[in-house]
Amino acid sequence: MKIGELAEKTGMAPSAIRYYEQSGLLPKAERGANGYREYADAAVERLRRIQMAQGLGFSLDAIRSVFAAGNEGLSKDELVYRLDGRLKEIEQLMGTLREQQQHLQAVRVTLLESWAEGECLNAEALAKDKLAKAVPPHRHKAHV
Repeated sequence: MKIGELAEKTGMAPSAIRYYEQSGLLPKAERGANGYREYADAAVERLRRIQMAQGLGFSLDAIRSVFAAGNEGLSKDELVYRLDGRLKEIEQLMGTLREQQQHLQAVRVTLLESWAEGECLNAEALAKDKLAKAVPPHRHKAHV
């Protein structure tokens, strides 16, 4: 099939398909006599796997490493191992986001209270004086 047909079947832009081919995620297409790319039916499945993996947050490098082995998939154990790794990454990100949320809420409260008292805080005062109690000392400078 030509790139337009492949794009239609997968919902991807032809430019994305060409990018995946150039970056090694999709095997090089054969060229017809007219010079147009000709893709095998397996390209549809490969692109769907790429889309699914990206939707789950896997990087293109991680996806490429799976395909680099020359097979189309992982063993059950390898798949579960990679999924567990991604779940751990997400947990870490969520923890970081929760901390940032708490720090932002503390900054907001501090600012509103200061403004209600007619104070105007600069960043240094906010970081040193007003947030010293609200934000753990090892964190407040990096987040304010």
